[in-house]
Amino acid sequence: MRKTAALPLAGLYAATIVYASLYPFADWRDQGNLPWAFFFAPLPRYWTGFDVGVNIMGYLPFGALLALAAVRRGATGRPWLLAIAVAALLSLAMEALQAYLPARVASREDWMLNALGAACGAAVALVLEQAGALERWNVIRRRWLVPDARGALVLLALWPVALLFPTAVPFGLGQVWVRLLARLQDWLRPPPEMQQPLLEFLFHLLPATPVDQNPLTPGSELACVAIGVMLPALLGYCVIPSLYRRVVFCLMVLVTAIAVNTLSSALSWGPAHAWAWFDPLAQAGLVLGGLSALVFSAASWRTGCALALLALGLYVSLLNQAPESPYFAQTLQAWEQGTFIRFNGLAQWCGWIWPYAAGVYFVLRLGRRDRKIYNGL
Repeated sequence: MRKTAALPLAGLYAATIVYASLYPFADWRDQGNLPWAFFFAPLPRYWTGFDVGVNIMGYLPFGALLALAAVRRGATGRPWLLAIAVAALLSLAMEALQAYLPARVASREDWMLNALGAACGAAVALVLEQAGALERWNVIRRRWLVPDARGALVLLALWPVALLFPTAVPFGLGQVWVRLLARLQDWLRPPPEMQQPLLEFLFHLLPATPVDQNPLTPGSELACVAIGVMLPALLGYCVIPSLYRRVVFCLMVLVTAIAVNTLSSALSWGPAHAWAWFDPLAQAGLVLGGLSALVFSAASWRTGCALALLALGLYVSLLNQAPESPYFAQTLQAWEQGTFIRFNGLAQWCGWIWPYAAGVYFVLRLGRRDRKIYNGL
């Protein structure tokens, strides 16, 4: 049995599928339909290519990760059947639970397309495994990375997904304070018809929700953009010992950041506005962040971790002071309630949690002793 990051990634992906399938988790009630009634529903009158594509593509990575995890852990029999069965059962459970959510519509076609997507993903993963492509990846991984690089690889794989969700500041992940505070106030606000001393006490302990936040200054926004680009580079340096390969990786981070943010803008505002985010301030932040990451590529991994933690503290502090513009709020509604509702769980949660998960990783990494595998860096 070989260790692999596929199983943890599959677990994370399954959690985001559950969130995206059951969002917005509101108004649960029995609507008079059996959970399996969608199997016998008539064919949908309205069906778009987007619906087909998103149902297939949403489960394709899940099937690939499950099949790869089964192979790497020595599963006997046919691992692709196991992957399809697990994915189909998860999709079936999600469609059945949607019968109790008025905002969602259970669909036999969605379930079949989800299973098809998982089957395609499992087939692709197994073909690559049989062709030796994944073994070649292992060779590249051993050449580029230290042995215990799985945590960093998971975070780096989730970073582009996190960037897909629209942000108030380019590359501004982790802006959760206002929403989290509002949600806590909703949970702890005592009902008017009942006396709840404990809830009232906890409610009054919470700070007031900021109403009129001042926009970030150009300097603060520039810092957020620069740090947002620099953080994944510093994360990669934790597991890349070679200076030359760190420089190559830094350039890859910059290219990925530009490409994914452009794709996010195209999805949010249309292809004609794909480059709307790339204003002079964003360009200056990219240059500053890229140059800083290149300079820090020569630092030791411990120094990089410490710098990343300091930059991360400044980053989330500044971002959580940034207000949401009306245009940004309207974009979020399109993602959370409209066309992109199926993407909402994966991208939004990654965007919210990624900086804090990276911070935990940096702390844990700093707690380890030096090893010779870092070759002195």
